[in-house]
Amino acid sequence: MNADTQIAVPRGAEAASPAAGATRSVTVLGSTGSVGTQTIDLLMAEPGRYRVRALVAGRNAALLARQARALSAEVAVIADPAGLPALREALAGTATRCEAGAGAATAAAALPADWTMAAITGIAGLASTLAAIDRGGAVAFANKEALVSAGDVMLDAVRRAGTTLLPVDSEHNAIFQSLADGNHGAVEKIVLTASGGPFRTASHATMAAATPEDALRHPVWSMGAKISIDSATMMNKGLEVIEAARLFALPDSRIGVLIHPQSVIHGLVYYHDGSVLAQLGAPDMRVPIAHALAWPARIATSSPRLDLGAVGKLDFAEPDLDQFPALRLAREALRAGAGVPTILNGANEVAVEAFLQRRIGFLEIAGTVARVLDALGSQKADTLDAVMGLDAAARRAASAFISGRAG
Repeated sequence: MNADTQIAVPRGAEAASPAAGATRSVTVLGSTGSVGTQTIDLLMAEPGRYRVRALVAGRNAALLARQARALSAEVAVIADPAGLPALREALAGTATRCEAGAGAATAAAALPADWTMAAITGIAGLASTLAAIDRGGAVAFANKEALVSAGDVMLDAVRRAGTTLLPVDSEHNAIFQSLADGNHGAVEKIVLTASGGPFRTASHATMAAATPEDALRHPVWSMGAKISIDSATMMNKGLEVIEAARLFALPDSRIGVLIHPQSVIHGLVYYHDGSVLAQLGAPDMRVPIAHALAWPARIATSSPRLDLGAVGKLDFAEPDLDQFPALRLAREALRAGAGVPTILNGANEVAVEAFLQRRIGFLEIAGTVARVLDALGSQKADTLDAVMGLDAAARRAASAFISGRAG
C-alpha cells in the first residue's frame, strides 16, 4: 500500500443501523471475560433497550448462568462441555436454552442479531467471529488476534456480508471517533497511544527477572491475563498496529505509537492541514464498549469523568524498540505481509502461556516469537484453512523451541 492510499472507515461502518429507539438484539461472545463482563454491565443498565439472543463463555458456568438469568438470554453456551451440567442446573426453570462446545458457540454467533460483541481472546475466537460477520449486522470487535491472524479472510467476509465492523479496542475506537467528520482523504497519519505497561522504565535485569505477578500488575488498565502480558511486552501495541492497518487501510509508515503513561489520550488523527484530532477519556473500557453498543447514537455510562486539572500533565515518549522488541517484531510482520502476522500471533500466544506457567522468562516471550518467525518465514494465509494450518505450525514451532526440542 503506497503513501497515497486513503484512509477508510472501519469496513462496513457506513452500513445502516437499527432505527433510533428500537430494541436492539445482541449476542455477546466471551461474556465472562473482561470486555464481556463490562458489556453485560452496560446491557443491564438499559434493560428495555436490548434483547439478548446469546451469551457465549469459556469455562465459567456459574457467572454465565447469572448473566443469562439477569438478561433473560435466549441461549447460553459454555465452550467447555464439562461445564454444561452446572449451567443447566443453574438455569433450571428459565427459558434459556443451554448448549456446550465449540460448534455450539459458532452456531450461537450465527443467530440473527443486530449487534454482536466479539470478545473471545485469541485465535480461539476466530470461528465464532467469522460466523457473526457472515450473518451480517454490526460486529463490535475486541478480538484483535483474529484480525491479525486472518485479516484478509475476515475483511473479505465483511465485504461479502456488508457487515458493520466497529472497533472496541480503546485506541482504534478513539481513531474511529476522531474520523467522525468523514474527511478520510485528508488524513496524514494516525497515532495509537500506549501506557508502557508495568515495565515502562524498568531495566533489562528487572525485566529478565520478572514474574507473572510482576507482569500482570498493570499500572492503569484492568484486563485479562493474556492482554496484560501482551501489554507488558508491548506485543499488544504491535498487534494493534496490525489491527489498525487492517481496519483503516493504512501502511505501517502512517501508523505511529507513542508512550503515554496517563492513558488519557487514546488515539490521534493527524490531518494534512496541520490539525490533530484526539479522543480523550478516563482509562475505562466501558467508554469504547458503550460507543460501539449504541453507535451511531450514544448512551450514558457510569465511567469516571475525565478531570484534566486533576491529571495535571500529559507525558509522551517514543517507544524503545530495544527494550520492547515485540513491537518491532509486529511491525516487521506487518511489512512482510502474507501469513507472517499469523505466525507472529500463534507463536506469541504459546509463549505468553508458557511464561504464565513459569516455563520461560519474561524476555523469552519475544525471543521465542523471533525464533519462530525466522524458522517459518513467509507463507500464504489467504483462506481459513491456510490460516489455521499456519497458526498450528507456529504453535508447534514455539512449543518445540520452548521445550528445547529445536535447535
